[in-house]
Amino acid sequence: MRTELSLTNIVAIYRGTALVAGAAGCVVVFAALEALVAGWLGLQHAGVALGVIALAGMALLAIIIWGYFSLRRALILAEARRRDLLASLNRDALTGAFTRKYFLDRLREMVRAADRMPVAYIQIDMDHLKAINDGTGHGAGDQALVRLVRTLDELVPGALIGRLGGDEFAVALAGVSSKAALKRLGDRVLEALDRPEPLAGRDVRLSATMGIATAPDDAGDADTLISKADLALYKGKNGGRGRVIAFERELLSEERYQRFIERELRAAILMDELEVHYQPVFDRDGRQRSVEALVRWRHSVRGMISPGAFVPIAEQSDLIAKLGQWVLRRVCADVGRLPTKVVAINVSAAELRHPDYAARFAEEIAAAGLMGERFIVEITETAPLHKNSAERKNLEFLRALGVRIAVDDFGAGHASLGYLRDLSFDILKIDRAYVAEITSRPVDSMIVESICKIAKGLGIEVIAEGVETREQHAALADLGCTGFQGFLLGRPRPLGDEVGAQDETIEAA
Repeated sequence: MRTELSLTNIVAIYRGTALVAGAAGCVVVFAALEALVAGWLGLQHAGVALGVIALAGMALLAIIIWGYFSLRRALILAEARRRDLLASLNRDALTGAFTRKYFLDRLREMVRAADRMPVAYIQIDMDHLKAINDGTGHGAGDQALVRLVRTLDELVPGALIGRLGGDEFAVALAGVSSKAALKRLGDRVLEALDRPEPLAGRDVRLSATMGIATAPDDAGDADTLISKADLALYKGKNGGRGRVIAFERELLSEERYQRFIERELRAAILMDELEVHYQPVFDRDGRQRSVEALVRWRHSVRGMISPGAFVPIAEQSDLIAKLGQWVLRRVCADVGRLPTKVVAINVSAAELRHPDYAARFAEEIAAAGLMGERFIVEITETAPLHKNSAERKNLEFLRALGVRIAVDDFGAGHASLGYLRDLSFDILKIDRAYVAEITSRPVDSMIVESICKIAKGLGIEVIAEGVETREQHAALADLGCTGFQGFLLGRPRPLGDEVGAQDETIEAA
């Protein structure tokens, strides 16, 4: 590189200068010595001559020492300058963080010395950056990345901060091994990011997920350290994002279990070994209005596996699209034998992120000879619905087909009212957490009543899910709910097993 060549020349000039100075000094001193020795016999006192020679020798030594330290200082300055220049050449142009290659090279150096100086490694993923880009433009997304690095610089001064790619960052700290302290540090970063700041003219709260690992406790080399922090990060994402998770050895067994589930689920989809159970939904008069399709997996060895165990794993891989397609095809095949004409299916945010999801949905129901009016698509509040997002475009496409859109677990997220503003919905399904204590907690009753009033004003139906007692049913009906679903009324059952039968007779409200 041209920079390195110029630095080499600088060092050579310093070295040459020092050597020339030393050589010139030697010539001068030895010439003086020669003159002194030549005139020595002419001096009256031999001691004077010897003293002059001693002084000349000391001058020679001083010149040599000066040359050595001048050269040494020049080399140190040149090396420092070289490191500064290399560091500036290895900075990410947008955020100022170190580039991936430079960061990983430095991390490997630090880990090799971890026996003497422990190393903490924090892997960071920005949450919902795509939603920020879709909602406010890529300029806002870039500002969000810059803000993350600025926050890290402020809260972790002196740390090595790198951008590994896209929305992935990492921090390396020397001399820190306490995971409790690292988690507190991560929490402070999340708190700072959660404070609203203007991005592209809008106040935006940011979120990130972090995975922590340390050397030498968790790993003896950089690659293993990174993989263990990545495993902790993966657990944090599965748990809802916006979390700081430290690696623990138990995660290794969890990872093996997740790999097992993913492998077995892939085979179950191919071999058509899954089941769809249907749970009825009733109106205020006790009439069945629809059923909800719920996927079930009866494993040949492990028995019934909870959807909560395999759906999140599917969402983290390409399996969610295959799983969703399998459920839709099965529902299309079953719908003619169901006791109701309307079926609700659950669609994850991961499915809606595919730009062609709605088009594939339309193809599947058209192939079965069905109209969109026969379907309700249930989504959760985690799906971003900004103006240009793929999720929003897919939902608008589905509504144009006649498909009704329901928000499942309404009230469980942090942006419920904003959700109603961003897109027109047909149904709200109140989160079961409010239903469970509706008769014992006045605040839950007030929240449900408020939701019902807002929904009525917007022309939206309200369904209470998780209804398990007559008292809950009566209270929810009084508060304005128009639909009811839960074990009190009907459990999920496979097709043909009295689907739609009401477990208990409820008098009309």
